[in-house]
Amino acid sequence: MILPADEAGLARAAQILRDGGLVAVPTETVYGLAARADSARAIAKIYRAKGRPEFNPLIVHVASLAEAEQLALFDDRARLLAERFWPGPLTLVLPLREGARVAPAVTAGLPTVALRLPAHPVTRALLREAALPLAAPSANRSGSVSPTSAAHVLAAFGEDVPVVDGGACDKGLESTIVAIREQGWQLLRPGPIAKSAVTALLGDALPVVPGKIDAPGQLARHYSPGKPLRLKASAAEPGEFLIGFGETAGDCSLSPGGDLAQAAARLYACLHEAAASPRPRIAVASIPDEGIGAAINDRLRRAAT
Repeated sequence: MILPADEAGLARAAQILRDGGLVAVPTETVYGLAARADSARAIAKIYRAKGRPEFNPLIVHVASLAEAEQLALFDDRARLLAERFWPGPLTLVLPLREGARVAPAVTAGLPTVALRLPAHPVTRALLREAALPLAAPSANRSGSVSPTSAAHVLAAFGEDVPVVDGGACDKGLESTIVAIREQGWQLLRPGPIAKSAVTALLGDALPVVPGKIDAPGQLARHYSPGKPLRLKASAAEPGEFLIGFGETAGDCSLSPGGDLAQAAARLYACLHEAAASPRPRIAVASIPDEGIGAAINDRLRRAAT
């Protein structure tokens, strides 16, 4: 079921969410599979629909900084990042506030909660209409390619999940995740906001403990197109669908002009196209490992695992 992003469509979506149902919603990063964050029964529907490991926490989307502060403990560093990057593609992992109305499955039993204030006008309007924080991981089957259009969500779930159609996602890559620790901060997942932008505000990051899951997107195998994937390809080998970049042309190009922002926005669309092609393998051209290119390469390495 496609819901239009108008007043009636948002009112219908908000009612489904208040009643404990699921709705796929657009954000500037990827489409999210949303449910009310305070309901264990609603959150269980997310895990069942996605086939998601229950040790993998969820991001809670909020309508305002004030609402976020009802769920987590903000210090001066967290507030500085929120004021600088919210609304936008930054998720903050912060200590869970005692008594916060968040279902235990949202945090996967951790003493922290992941929070984001999205920039997409449709989902911001829906958050206000529903008057609820919404847990919303990517609207795909767990481990597979993330959705950047309503069509991608329909391909994953069919008619089982209503989708608010907000068009193609602008950033096309999941949010940057930053954890605020007692003695510093950690980059748990690279994304549209570069590590250097956070370093400029907070100083150098602490190292991340390998294998420790504190936030979404940290599993070694993730974003998989379901086919073998070869990285840093200069040309296609027999049986390969080539995803190009810059001067390396392909069956689908992330950006013929070598624009990393465009490449991020097109990454999942090209992976979806490659997954649907009859060729049994996928190759991807080399991507510079700088700025948002580091986030693109992070996704590609996990997709190739």
